[in-house]
Amino acid sequence: MAATVILTYEDARRALDAISEELERRALPAVITVADDHGELIALMRMDGAPLSSIVIAENKAWTAARERKPSHEVGRAVRHPQSGFDIAYFGDRRYIGWGGGVPVVINGAVVGAVAVSGAPEAVDVEMAALGVGAIIEGRSLT
Repeated sequence: MAATVILTYEDARRALDAISEELERRALPAVITVADDHGELIALMRMDGAPLSSIVIAENKAWTAARERKPSHEVGRAVRHPQSGFDIAYFGDRRYIGWGGGVPVVINGAVVGAVAVSGAPEAVDVEMAALGVGAIIEGRSLT
């Protein structure tokens, strides 16, 4: 039986540090979240100057990516598709969000959580969330 992988606060710190350092370098404030495999928060960082609205958005991006086991923008693309799209309310919870910036953390083929960023342009949110996921995976390979 394979051991269950659980994201830790140390994992979350790696993601928060990597993302915040890069955003500071670019002078872009944002909110960064790391969630477990159920989408529940492990850590949240609101950088100085990040919009208040980005707190809930970042939480919801991580929640969506963890629950749906795919990036949040893929959920959004499905609800916006002109022929096969559907109302996001069909998911059954208001926390589902379709904006890019929520990326699942996949270890040994299983989604074990998610990293999300909100407050920068959407493409940057996606890039930074992926950077955070990379920091978690790299940190685990060093231990």
